[in-house]
Amino acid sequence: AGWFRRLLHKPKPSSVESLKSSHSTSSSPSSSSSSSARSSSSSGTSLATSSISLSPVSAPDISASDSPRWDKSYDVCICHSEKDLELVEELVSYLEGQPESFRCFLQLRDAVAGSAVVTELCDAVQNSHCWVMLITPSFLQDPWCRYQMHQALAEAPMANGRTIPVLKDVDRKDYPRELRNIYYIYMALKEKSFRQIRDTIMRYLQDLCRSSTKRTE
Repeated sequence: AGWFRRLLHKPKPSSVESLKSSHSTSSSPSSSSSSSARSSSSSGTSLATSSISLSPVSAPDISASDSPRWDKSYDVCICHSEKDLELVEELVSYLEGQPESFRCFLQLRDAVAGSAVVTELCDAVQNSHCWVMLITPSFLQDPWCRYQMHQALAEAPMANGRTIPVLKDVDRKDYPRELRNIYYIYMALKEKSFRQIRDTIMRYLQDLCRSSTKRTE
């Protein structure tokens, strides 16, 4: 009777052995010689491989001390009509308030007193990574705005993310011919458009960092 009772209370070896087997398989798959251990190891390896292949590529840090972002004085130059200054000030406040603290050139705020207007504009265009053009009815009617647009296009004639046209209250048929090869952002909802502008600037700066890293490698 005693040996029978001890047999009933003896723990089942299957659960204990399975835990030991799984532990030994995960810690050192090559040490197990059983086929079940090999299949378990193979399964674990395939899962690990798939998780690695699906993991997103980390974005470069555009704020690092060696980032090519710092090669220019500004991240973005805002080209606009003076009649749209209130909206532009909101955009600048939004961009400068982002975690990346985008550096914006706003002519009425950042131009040096006593310097020539044209000189200040040309310097700002050359020393900015991107240019946002707020194209409104006032922009289209202002020869000075068109001059700004032509300066930006002359600096980077190919559409590579640096020139960012933003249409507001303008029909597509009135979109400047000089910009026809560049996609634009249509400002219907202000908050959404601000995010799109921010994302476009960020994308360009990240691509700039990647290209710089490849060249150094």
